[in-house]
Amino acid sequence: MANFKKGLAPLCAALGMSVLGSGAALAADSYKLRFNHVLGASEPYHKGFQKWAERVAERTKGGLKIDVFHSAQLGVEEDIIEQIRQGANVGQNTDSARLGNYVKGIAVVNGPYLVKDMEQAFKLAEAPSMVAWQKELAEKHGLKVVCFDWVQGLRHFFTNKEVKTPEDLKGLRIRTPPAPIWQESIRALGAQPVALAFGEVYPGLQQRAIDGAELVYPNITAANLNEVVKFASETGHILLVNFQVVSATWFDALPKDFQAALVEECRRAGQETSRAIQEATDKAKATLVGKGMTVVQVDLEAFRKAGDKAYDVLGLTEAKDKIRAEIGK
Repeated sequence: MANFKKGLAPLCAALGMSVLGSGAALAADSYKLRFNHVLGASEPYHKGFQKWAERVAERTKGGLKIDVFHSAQLGVEEDIIEQIRQGANVGQNTDSARLGNYVKGIAVVNGPYLVKDMEQAFKLAEAPSMVAWQKELAEKHGLKVVCFDWVQGLRHFFTNKEVKTPEDLKGLRIRTPPAPIWQESIRALGAQPVALAFGEVYPGLQQRAIDGAELVYPNITAANLNEVVKFASETGHILLVNFQVVSATWFDALPKDFQAALVEECRRAGQETSRAIQEATDKAKATLVGKGMTVVQVDLEAFRKAGDKAYDVLGLTEAKDKIRAEIGK
């Protein structure tokens, strides 16, 4: 029996479980998830993830514990996603652009001007196409989407030059995450996309390796990026919807009531955090203006028209139209 338990130990550790004595093999009451995100400890998302963890622990009476790691303490996003695919008991806050590397259609959520506000973003969860794409992610690629009710807000261009039209972005090197839909979106809007991790944005701007970044207002205040950029051009080109992803293998091994707690509390904390972020966005914008940042009003119609090119280039126009029809936009 001792040798049997010893042999089970590595497997149980990978699944976040433990070996029990007295004839019991696997403990169904002790599961752990190490959850990683790239944002700082001061950002609303971190507090939201902590709230999610607290509520899950309470509902499962401590049976499922989530340890939250900020500032990419566990590693960069792409590496964590690969660990998740291998079945590790880790989770990652990510976006549909990266998930689109596995299931192409889901990348539309990260496309230009797909949805305009939180309420439209929340409707995506019930869209038949989204349900099908999530099923494919889990069954074929080992990526279980727990929820995606985390709306980080509208993304704008932050540069050291006034940007009012797509033509004004010509020749500017703008930081983006390393995913096709994201890069094509920025290219369609007129800029030259440069893939960089979020933590490299400040030194990249400081050393002029890039000319700007497209981010949300709270990102700027949290990372003190106002020290290296002067203008905020309010394009609102992407309403960033974030996805909380874990291993499908790990998730399927959880008791059903633990699965329900993980999903339901993810959605509740996500929607609460999304609304809090809107308030934080208004506050961050006011703070930046007070520190001398200039807010630029842009030609939104020109940017919307330019953004459609990204869907065409990536062959996602049909998926875009289908999703919009499903959510009644």
